[in-house]
This record gives sequence, structure tokens and C-alpha cells, in this order.
Amino acid sequence: MRRRRAPERVNLPDPKFHSLLAARFINSMMRGGEKAVAEREFYRAVEIVDGKMDRAGLEVFEKAVRTVEPLLEVRSRRVGGSTYQVPVEVRPKRKTALAIRWIITYSRGRNEKTFAERLAGELMAAYRKEGNSFKKREDVHKMAEANKAFAHFRW
Repeated sequence: MRRRRAPERVNLPDPKFHSLLAARFINSMMRGGEKAVAEREFYRAVEIVDGKMDRAGLEVFEKAVRTVEPLLEVRSRRVGGSTYQVPVEVRPKRKTALAIRWIITYSRGRNEKTFAERLAGELMAAYRKEGNSFKKREDVHKMAEANKAFAHFRW
């Protein structure tokens, strides 16, 4: 390592649910520094989920994020002139970051009318272990499984 590690920033929990995970999600959703817009869309999505499912909206959101979190991923490792896709376990913080990123990305790609509806749809799909963000997780796991033979290059 060439420089010291950057100090870990501590996020404040979100104002409505007092959840750190929700705060991280809202910050990831935010575009152009417009946090109020991101908060409004997130809370609206949670309300939509609340109305459509028998569980609390925040509970569905948290379970959806946990469901999408990958356990393994592949990292490129150069050994003797050739590059191998080596499966490695994902660090806890990165798991959550990837899950949040995938849910937001695939929400944006959906075709409901408003973003809140798209996000609600993706959260409900992830909760039920379906939808594009869950499929992405499965694809990452398949890649890791397919390259299990190169696991000994992990160091």
C-alpha cells in the first residue's frame, strides 16, 4: 500500500425511519446533489410497497437489499502472462454497496411511470427473489462457480 487508508465516514441515519441502510440508499440514489428529491422518491416507493404488500415497507426494503447482496464475485488476477477470473468472497460493506447499486440501476431501467413506482417494483421483485437485480446476483455467483478451478490463485 502506498498511502494511508482513507478514514471511514460515518453517515447519519435517515430522518424518517432512522435507518443507516436507508440513508446509504438515499445517498446512492441522489443525482446532482439533490438529496430532497432522492428522499422524496425513496419514501414514496416505501409507501407504495407498504400499500401493495402485507409487510411493512421498510422491512421489505431491508430484506430486498439483503437478498440481492452477493456472497462471491470474480476478480481479475494476472498470473504468468495470462489473466484469470478468481472467485473471492465479498467484504460486508461492498456487499451492501453492490446490492444498493444494482437495485437502483435496474429500477431506472424498468418501465413503470414514475421512479418511485419503478423502485417499489424492483424492491418487491428482489424481496420475492426475482427481478433484474436478483438475476444480476445470480449471474455473479454463476461466474464465481464457473471459475472455482482458479480459486487457488487467491492470495
